[in-house]
Amino acid sequence: MAEESGDPQQPTFDGPPLSLEEELAAAKAEPEAGPSIETVNESLKDGLNRCPKCGSTDVKLRGSTGNLVCLFCRNEWHEARVEEEFGLGEGIDTLEGTVIASGAEEILADAADVLTFKCESCGAEVVVDTAHALNARCHWCRHTLNVNQQIPNGAVPDAVLPFKLTKDQAVEAIRGFASKRRLFAHRQFKKEFVPENVLGVYLPYLVIDARAESQYWGRGEVQTRRWTEKQGDNTVTYYAADVYQVSRQVNFTVDDLTVEGASERADFSGAKTNNIINTILPFDTKNAVKWNANYLVGFTSEKRDRNVEGLQPVLEDQLLSIGRSQVSGSLGKFDRGVRWEQEKVDVGGSRWVSMYLPVWLYSYQQESNGILHYIAVNARTGETMGSIPVSQPKLLLAAFTVGTFLEGIAGAFLVATA
Repeated sequence: MAEESGDPQQPTFDGPPLSLEEELAAAKAEPEAGPSIETVNESLKDGLNRCPKCGSTDVKLRGSTGNLVCLFCRNEWHEARVEEEFGLGEGIDTLEGTVIASGAEEILADAADVLTFKCESCGAEVVVDTAHALNARCHWCRHTLNVNQQIPNGAVPDAVLPFKLTKDQAVEAIRGFASKRRLFAHRQFKKEFVPENVLGVYLPYLVIDARAESQYWGRGEVQTRRWTEKQGDNTVTYYAADVYQVSRQVNFTVDDLTVEGASERADFSGAKTNNIINTILPFDTKNAVKWNANYLVGFTSEKRDRNVEGLQPVLEDQLLSIGRSQVSGSLGKFDRGVRWEQEKVDVGGSRWVSMYLPVWLYSYQQESNGILHYIAVNARTGETMGSIPVSQPKLLLAAFTVGTFLEGIAGAFLVATA
C-alpha cells in the first residue's frame, strides 16, 4: 500500500506545456457536464402523497420504527434505501470524474423558494414556502401537500435518513448530559433548564464516495543517542538522531464521507457555537431512504447552501488526512517521528449525494454574554454533545481549592524529606 522510504520525489512531469492558442481555446471551452444520478422519487407526485392502502394524506414518521404511518388506517411502510436503489455502495474503486446526484446539483441564486401547487383533491391553489417547510395543508379540503420535485434552491435532497430516537429518548439524553455537568453549571441555566423544549431538525449534508491517491514527502528521525547535562540548577536532555528523507504513496477509497451542506455550521473559527453538530457524527447513512416529504412532517429542516464545486478543497483536505492515517503504520521505525513537508492528492473519481440527517437540538441563550449554547443528540445513535454555561466563581473556587491542596501535599513532602 505504501512505498518504501527514499529520496523526496516531486510530482511527475506530465508533458510539454500547452501553446498560447491551446491555452486560450481551453479557457473558452465550456466545461463538460459530468455524469449524474437521477434520484427523483417517480412514485410520488407533487402535491398529494397518499397512503398506499387507504389513500389518506395524513401521513407522518413513526420515530420508533423509522416507517411512515398513515394516521387514518395505521398502515406502515417505508421508502427504498438509496444504497441499493441507486447503487451507491458499488463501484467506488472504479469511479471516474465527479458524479453528482440530481439533488446535489448546483444551487441557483435566482431559484424561487415559494412554490404554488394546485390541490389535486379540490383544485385550490396552495402556496408552499420551501425556505421554511416542505409540506402545507390545503385550506379547503385539509389534505396535506408535499414538495417532491428537486427545485434548484437546495431545499430537496436526494435522500433522507429518518429519525430513530423518539423525543422522550432525546429528552432523557439531554437531561443526562446536563446532569453530569451540573456541579459547575450556571445557576440561571439550572433554573431555566427545560429539556422538553428540544426540537427535531433535519440538517443538510453531502455524502461522498471517492477514489484517491495521495503522496507525502518529508523527514523522519531515528534516535541514536540520548544524554543529559547539568546546566546550573537545571538538567538538560539532548538527543542525537539520524535524519532520513521519507516518501509515501497510498491508493485508497472512502465510502460515505460526510461534509457540511450549510455554510452556517461550517465555520470552525470559534465565533460560532452551532458547529457542535459535527461532534455527534457519524450517522448510519447506509440506511438513508429515497426522498419523501412526509418524513419531515413534525420536524423542521435547513436548506443546503454549499455546492459541490466549492466543497472540492474540503474533500481534498479530508482525503489527505485519511491518507496520512493510512501510511502512519509504515513509519514505526522513525521513533522520533516524521514531519511531512509536502503532500499531494489526486482524486480519481468522486460521487456526491445530498442527504438530510436527523438531529434533536436543545438551545439556551446565556443572557450575561448573549452566547447561544446547544446540546445536540444524534437521532440515530443517541450520541450527545454540547455546551452549557458555567459559573465562573465556582470554577475559580475549585481551582483555588485544588491548588491549595497540592501545595499542602508538596509542603508536607519537603518537610518529611528534609
